[in-house]
Amino acid sequence: MMLQIPEVLTKAQVADLRRLIDAGAWVDGNVTSGAQSALAKRNEQLPEASPEARQAGERILDALSRNPLFVTAALPQTVFPPLFNRYGGGQTFGLHVDNAVRQSPDGRVRIRSDLSATLFLTEPEDYDGGELLVEDTYGVHEVKLPAGDMILYPASSLHQVRAVTRGARVSSFFWIQSMIRDDAQRSLLFQMDIAIQQLAGKVGAGAPELISLTCAYHNLLRMWGDL
Repeated sequence: MMLQIPEVLTKAQVADLRRLIDAGAWVDGNVTSGAQSALAKRNEQLPEASPEARQAGERILDALSRNPLFVTAALPQTVFPPLFNRYGGGQTFGLHVDNAVRQSPDGRVRIRSDLSATLFLTEPEDYDGGELLVEDTYGVHEVKLPAGDMILYPASSLHQVRAVTRGARVSSFFWIQSMIRDDAQRSLLFQMDIAIQQLAGKVGAGAPELISLTCAYHNLLRMWGDL
């Protein structure tokens, strides 16, 4: 399942975050690359251990914890500390797949990457190129979102970032280990939860049919959950 999550950060929050991270000391993006990705990756990255990255990451994690659409879709067990990258001057990231397991440099966080996320921190009109291209069985999906919006997609997907030919594309990227390992099961639970929420607005939370449907949702979560 691929999902756009609007306004994870407000425009004011994006501006504050950009002031923080833009002042950091950016380095070659291959500091976090695997052997294969390093062959295709040309960008800059804010060091994971830098105070700017840690502070900005905490702000994003706080925003995600309060975003009901993200929680419903991802059913997160662990969110990897957000990282930050910047593309400009023809920089690009060729076709690749994200590592199945991610570990922070200090070893405190180690996750199975079920979902990948990109939170855009530059308005689309401020740069040319830089589209995120994600492949699945339905073809190639092109993503270029307003600042503050986020795209969530299976980490198993092949994807790439087109070269930025004008301006700079700044974003945060990270991975999520979900309570539901299987993408198809997670998608079904998402659809079911959204239907339950919509139905509650029409028939009321106490309707017997809604209670039965909610029971089925939680029993499926209990059956499929990987905690």
